Amino acid sequence: MNRTVLVAGVGMIPFSKPSAGPTYDAMGASAARLALSDAGIGYQDVEQVYAGYVNGDSGSGHAAVYHLGFTTIPVFNVNSNCSSGSSALYLARQAVASGAVECALVVGFEQMPKGALAQ
Repeated sequence: MNRTVLVAGVGMIPFSKPSAGPTYDAMGASAARLALSDAGIGYQDVEQVYAGYVNGDSGSGHAAVYHLGFTTIPVFNVNSNCSSGSSALYLARQAVASGAVECALVVGFEQMPKGALAQ
């Protein structure tokens, strides 16, 4: 089975300097809320979450989506360096295309330490 897959909603928040804005989990939750609102669905409609990031702890995806409501759905933390976001999107697309789920949420976020990039 290979179904058509579409992106139903998108949410973006402003970048900020490290430690000058919200924490990575709050940033991820805010972006996810915007995407769900844009799609016209609630978090209760999501069956799986794919969270792409690099510098966070191993459960950073869980920390971000716990702000949306604690559920029993799987949260997959995707840490693939520069391809974390595209890998998370690919895995979610694969889950929907295969018929494993009807609705997956992809969230990407990063909280880089000061000095990680040249100023």
